[in-house]
Amino acid sequence: MTSDAPSLQPAAPLHIWRGALVLLLVPAAALVVGQFLPTYPLRILDMILLYAILGLGLNIVVGYAGLLDLGFVAFYAIGAYAYALLASGQFDIHLPFWLVLIIGSAAAGVAGVLLGIPVLRLRGDYLAIVTLGFGEIIRVLMNNLDGLTNGPQGIARIDEARIFGWTLTDPLDFLYLLVALLIVVFLFVWRVQESTLGTALSAVREDQDAARGCGIDTTRVKLVAFGLSATIGGAGGVIFAAMQRFVSPESFTFWESLVIVLVIVVGGLGNPFGALLGATILILIPELLRAYADYRLLLYGMALVVIILARPRGLISRDYGPRWLVRKLGGG
Repeated sequence: MTSDAPSLQPAAPLHIWRGALVLLLVPAAALVVGQFLPTYPLRILDMILLYAILGLGLNIVVGYAGLLDLGFVAFYAIGAYAYALLASGQFDIHLPFWLVLIIGSAAAGVAGVLLGIPVLRLRGDYLAIVTLGFGEIIRVLMNNLDGLTNGPQGIARIDEARIFGWTLTDPLDFLYLLVALLIVVFLFVWRVQESTLGTALSAVREDQDAARGCGIDTTRVKLVAFGLSATIGGAGGVIFAAMQRFVSPESFTFWESLVIVLVIVVGGLGNPFGALLGATILILIPELLRAYADYRLLLYGMALVVIILARPRGLISRDYGPRWLVRKLGGG
């Protein structure tokens, strides 16, 4: 008897290589298309890739562990301000981009663990409210700490990003960086999904009490999920600050957290492909609707409602992720 359900048998190495090559088609296509795009569409493509990276990071907590985090923008802001403070004239500190990328990611990861500690006992709506409050606290701090962050005026004249002597000055330069980071983050998130940690996260998502009864240290699992997710968010923030060369609290409102959540909800919770598709849709729709300025938000909201009602589990189901693609390419 045959079945259309995804096979769970281990894939042969040849099948894995085929899957990897197919997965590389998306970033390769982005690089090829980027060569011929004008500046404005190229900036939009950069933002799609950036939000895809952020969606992949948030997917670890929301998609894999089932923990609704509405304060993800806080980690994004920590990474951005890390670069703004450590590579600008604000305090006349000019650290290399790659070093600040590590520092900003690590700082956001530590913040993620610190956030995870007090919310370990919370679930559902209560968890969402607390994480939302955390995101607002970070934004208010950035807005009020004038001596540190320059308050609502933000920090300008941030240093240009330089990597191994290569200065990133235009959207095409950042396209290369974002594609490289997207590949690394995608493979990392996929590896987490396929690992023992991924199994534990799935158990926590389905039933935390049952998972604890099976011997899973749910406290440790959730802290690791928050830490990994926040680290990716921090890396995205560093790149955002390097791209804009200006940061202010207005860039890290609740709306940004909501958009990142919608990226994975619309694309497909727990599916790395969903983050890519969701980011494309959520960034492209507002740009395509610019000609209808008076009705833009109304049309945007209606489009989201239709998508979620038609596909409540997202446009790409959890079952049709990278593992399924590898099986199909292997004839499984």
